[in-house]
Amino acid sequence: MSGHHHDHAHAPAVTRENEKKVLIAFVIIFSFMLVEAVGGIISGSLALLADAGHMLTDAGALGLAYIAFRLGRRAADSRRTFGYLRFEVIAGLVNALTLFGIVLWILYEAYTRLLQPSEVLAGPMFLVALVGMFVNIFVLWHLTRGDTDHVNIRGAILHVIGDLLGSIGAIAAAIVIWFSGWTPIDPILSVLVSLLILRSAWSLFTQTLHILLEGVPEHIEIDDIVQHILENFPGVEAVSDVHVWLITSGRSMATLRILPAPGVDIVALTHRVEQELQHHFDIEHPTVGLDPSGAHDCSINSPDGEALS
Repeated sequence: MSGHHHDHAHAPAVTRENEKKVLIAFVIIFSFMLVEAVGGIISGSLALLADAGHMLTDAGALGLAYIAFRLGRRAADSRRTFGYLRFEVIAGLVNALTLFGIVLWILYEAYTRLLQPSEVLAGPMFLVALVGMFVNIFVLWHLTRGDTDHVNIRGAILHVIGDLLGSIGAIAAAIVIWFSGWTPIDPILSVLVSLLILRSAWSLFTQTLHILLEGVPEHIEIDDIVQHILENFPGVEAVSDVHVWLITSGRSMATLRILPAPGVDIVALTHRVEQELQHHFDIEHPTVGLDPSGAHDCSINSPDGEALS
């Protein structure tokens, strides 16, 4: 038995705003990616080509995020009782994996360039990288005005930060090449930028994987939940079968069973425990059930306080 009184509507409150921001960012990033790719080919710069490749994955990631937000707003049905919220986490995982892929590509290209240095035109490289820096700064500012706790927004922001670092590295490399003619600086700075991207990718990967594995939210400890209920609810003799997980970023669920003391109103008790889980542990959707061994001498009262048979 459960005092299950909360609403089952789980549509994200900020999805429409995030959709708009992600769509605008997608158009800007995809458009400049074409410009940067052409600039990288003309100048012979690995830094620009690497950043263009990264921007291509950005465009794909932003497109995935946009699709995820659209699907996330679809209502739950009998086949998917929480709707399509988990798709957003999958898109975040794809974002992380594409970052890993682009890092490997940069490292390989840098290795071949160091073995066989090629000519780099510093002028075109500098101009394209400078414009790219301002484009990425604008997109980063635009995205940080949204729900930055959202896993897909975080993924998009990490991509754009990687692009911004790539543009700064390309500017620095162009300046060095212009004044010294030392072309190995181009692949060397590309490697340094790729290592920074790798750190961000690993953070996003572990977060999304933790959600997909239905891990416990970082701010929650199972033992704390059990101890808190036992200390604050004298009508509960034991707590068992506790499960807490995330359905998507910031949307936690929990199920557990309680063993009520004899004579306790089961409906009122389970309802109060669920409210406590919501307010004290920030669990959006708690479900409290009754331990099968706790059916002895417990009462079930109607809303007017009269005992039901």
